[in-house]
Amino acid sequence: MIEQGVSLKTYNSFGVAAEATLFAVAKTIKDLQSILKDKRFTSAWILGGGSNTLFCDTPKAPIIHLAISGIEITEEQRDDVIIKAGAGVNWHKLVLWSLEKGFGGLENLALIPGNVGAAPIQNIGAYGVELQDVFESCTLVNRNDRSIETYDRVACQFGYRDSIFKRELKHKAVITDVSLRLKKENYQLNTSYGVIAQLLASKGISTPSPKEIANAVISIRSTKLPDPKQLGNAGSFFKNPIVDHDQFMQLKSSFPDIPHYAQPNQNYKIPAAWLIEQVGLKGTREGDVGTHKHHALVLVNYGNASGHEIKTFSQKVQQTVEERFAIRLQPEVNFCC
Repeated sequence: MIEQGVSLKTYNSFGVAAEATLFAVAKTIKDLQSILKDKRFTSAWILGGGSNTLFCDTPKAPIIHLAISGIEITEEQRDDVIIKAGAGVNWHKLVLWSLEKGFGGLENLALIPGNVGAAPIQNIGAYGVELQDVFESCTLVNRNDRSIETYDRVACQFGYRDSIFKRELKHKAVITDVSLRLKKENYQLNTSYGVIAQLLASKGISTPSPKEIANAVISIRSTKLPDPKQLGNAGSFFKNPIVDHDQFMQLKSSFPDIPHYAQPNQNYKIPAAWLIEQVGLKGTREGDVGTHKHHALVLVNYGNASGHEIKTFSQKVQQTVEERFAIRLQPEVNFCC
């Protein structure tokens, strides 16, 4: 069913007021193929959970809301299991489902907002784990001829918060389901991030289960990140920048205490939150938009900020950081304007 003039306020975690000129919901692959046949939806914006989208007032593109549901086990072995989830499944609900089944692999990715379909696009990650670590394959629909294809991990060309879906296949394919390979036993747990290890130690847990790690992650994220239902936001607004060796040495010469994480090929990841805090923008507010008082990387809507106002504020953050550090922060959030 195609609707006109649909409010998008409840379809985005920023809670900004916007209106879709054309709006359609796809609950199955056949629904999606049928909608894509309509020439009015040739350049449609694919909307999942809306946790990584900033709408600017009235988007020019029609909206297709992807609501393909369902979680199933498709293959099971002694140690491993492959599960498949529809693109419209809430990501955190999938994590909880896997933990209830006793499966390991997603525990560090608990409480990440958004739906399953967006996970491969962003190669979502947290606390030392990325989607690519458990990714098996995904099904996608080609937007031009509506054919169905399957992409494995190699084909997806995963990088840091990056994939082929943000580059060569951007606006050319729609992910309809994702398959993940998880552990039934012999878990490969990652507690390398200090905050997780510290919290587990404070609870006297020396050999944690996947669920105990997930509980720690949920606790940490809950204290650091505001609930979008209470305060509109899209989680981390910017990527953590990665700089080469020469630029890092220049930065360290000027800012000896700059936090950093070594990456392959003599590159270094710099926490974007630290950069924003250093230029004095943590907890600042302009009208109804600002950075969160507990996490500089989170831009928030304090009430009635428009998408345009949030975008303008984000550009101010970029410019201020670039002037001080010669680093241009790149948004994780997608602008639908």
